Amino acid sequence: MTMFGTNQLLVDKHVEFIQNLDKKQDGLEYWMTEHLRVSGIYWGLVALFLLDRPQALDHEQIIAYVRGCQNADGGFGGHTHHDSHLLYTMSSVQILSMLNALDQIDGKKVTKYVLSLQQTNKQTNGQTTVCGDVWGEHDTRFAFIAMAVLSFFNTQDQLDTNGIVEYIRGAMNYDGGFGSKPGGESHAAQVYTCVAALAVAGRLDVVDRDRLSGWLAERQLLCGGMNGRPQKLEDVCYAWWVGSALDILRRRHWISAEKLVEFVVSAQDEKGGIADRPGDVADVYHTCFGIAGLSLVRYPGLNEVDPVYCMPRSVVRRLGLHKWQDKVPESWSQ
Repeated sequence: MTMFGTNQLLVDKHVEFIQNLDKKQDGLEYWMTEHLRVSGIYWGLVALFLLDRPQALDHEQIIAYVRGCQNADGGFGGHTHHDSHLLYTMSSVQILSMLNALDQIDGKKVTKYVLSLQQTNKQTNGQTTVCGDVWGEHDTRFAFIAMAVLSFFNTQDQLDTNGIVEYIRGAMNYDGGFGSKPGGESHAAQVYTCVAALAVAGRLDVVDRDRLSGWLAERQLLCGGMNGRPQKLEDVCYAWWVGSALDILRRRHWISAEKLVEFVVSAQDEKGGIADRPGDVADVYHTCFGIAGLSLVRYPGLNEVDPVYCMPRSVVRRLGLHKWQDKVPESWSQ
């Protein structure tokens, strides 16, 4: 028996659940989620890699499909013939990286696409924003994605990093958390994107470590699960959004790993997959981030996940992207 007691992850069932996702094409849900297809593949692959079952899906078929989602502008859509968006560009690059196929796309085209979405506003104290697509929506998610995607191609120095860091600093609140943009309410998922972006940029000094760590630790409820902001329900996905930020901050021990494992495992479907909370319908999104959250707390049998890139540490190390750890303030290791 491990430190997590009898809380067992249904590994074989989760693998089967992921394998069956593309076989349910006669259902309305399959077609209604067409725009999320690339992200769905990413979520499934991350779960399989962490479960140490990377060969459970056809890699060549996935590579061919993802390559078919790249558009003339260099970005990727959520499905073939869909408009480019940073979210799906990030997922596509992560997928190809995990499958050791990043060299099958033109990194210069991807870089050009990402840079085209960067905007500097001289009226906002030198802050630089990044849009999610050509229509102009911007928030801190896209600031992180821009930095992360370009780091895969070693072209992040072409971004206005200082301006983006100032934009992220402007989104920091009195409670230590970060919102979707300056003035936005602190939210755990946005905290992850901001802290991860600062880690890639080597600017974690911007963070109020103690205050933010306390705010994140308060996200864990009595049931062991976590919420994204005060007065909200617990949700399995925050095992990742909260846990990853605490891991980067070197404060993972501020939450109860045992209680978190108990909550995530209780949200499993006996037929496979993990739901947002016990009793709800399982989906690949919560399956991915539930397993990633368990990996963060070193659940036995799982491969380790990188808290910045949300990919296996082995992949991140192979790509040389683990060097963000060298820029963590020395005082944080004490």
